[in-house]
Amino acid sequence: MKRWLGKAETTLGNHSDRLNAINIFPVADGDTGTNLYLTVRAAAAAFLDGSGRDEPTNDVGAVLASAGRAAMEQARGNSGTLFAVFLCAAAEPLVGHTRLSAPLLASALNRAQIRAWSALSEPVPGTMLSVLEAAAKAADECDTAHHGDDSNQALGLALDAAVHAALDAVVRTEDQLAPLHAAHVVDAGGVGMLLVLDCLRSAVLGEELQDELLDGLHGYDLQDPHIHAGMPDDDGVEVMCTISLSPLAAATLRQRLDELGDSVIMSQVGSASHEGSASHVRSASHVRSASHEGSASHVRSASHEGSAGRPGGPAGREGSSDSDDDDDDDDAVETSYRWRVHVHVPDAEPAVALIRSLGDPTDISVSQLSMPRDPGLPAGQHGHES
Repeated sequence: MKRWLGKAETTLGNHSDRLNAINIFPVADGDTGTNLYLTVRAAAAAFLDGSGRDEPTNDVGAVLASAGRAAMEQARGNSGTLFAVFLCAAAEPLVGHTRLSAPLLASALNRAQIRAWSALSEPVPGTMLSVLEAAAKAADECDTAHHGDDSNQALGLALDAAVHAALDAVVRTEDQLAPLHAAHVVDAGGVGMLLVLDCLRSAVLGEELQDELLDGLHGYDLQDPHIHAGMPDDDGVEVMCTISLSPLAAATLRQRLDELGDSVIMSQVGSASHEGSASHVRSASHVRSASHEGSASHVRSASHEGSAGRPGGPAGREGSSDSDDDDDDDDAVETSYRWRVHVHVPDAEPAVALIRSLGDPTDISVSQLSMPRDPGLPAGQHGHES
């Protein structure tokens, strides 16, 4: 795992400019490469700064989970956040295992693709989600064909299948999204995920990266122009933060952010064993006030679906009536979970106010979706934090 993320950091650093050049979806802000690189760098740094020192060093899942938490806390942009979701989810089936195998790879990729799709309020095919899904399906089919063989040879075959399926999915992105088709380029986030998966194959098998994978990808040649530079400006800002919320409050926040903007991503920071804690959260009256529209019972129903109203997250409280809830609204002590929140909105102030009304966020960052680039700074470094 350490070799994988170290290799991915180097590879994405080398490819960040070209990924930025073809980044036009969901907004043409030319920072996908930078965001992926910085998020992977945060994950790799977890092995160096001692943040995972309490994890068993021979437990593949525990080591990867530590890196995933670090990535989630410092995730940048859509692509970086989804990569962090991928790491955290992939770690879960690996916990307690000392080595990767084909069955475990299939389980990890499947868990990751489900969690990534569910993290977005409005997931779109033709993005890194489709690439991850294709890789997971290929690994599962390979594992099934070899009847759960846990040998190194079977693992190599599964990794090869996953990478080549990811490549095919990247090529298809050009025809799955109208903006990519019009610009005659493939999806930048999808290419980034392909690179990450090939780094995993390379690290596990001790082989070189397959540079030829990128040959012929539309828009990816070094002589190709920065496509995003000629696209219309996108108004608005990107707001990100980390916040501890109950399932009910998380469902409310997702619902309200969906109304305020788009590209809403909410995902837990780490697994339940690391994030769950009994703590005071905003009372139900605060939650109802924040929701503005719709009854509290509607929001409560959404929270039972899981991850802030999406599959795969913590369930809300069950078996309590509305009258029971009303009795302890003001002094409720509920289990809260740490969430990484991402949204694109026309104006930051209403979104930040909404987030603060439900909890106490940390690491709030607000960045313009489109603004003149300072040649002295890498793409993605334009914005401010509060």
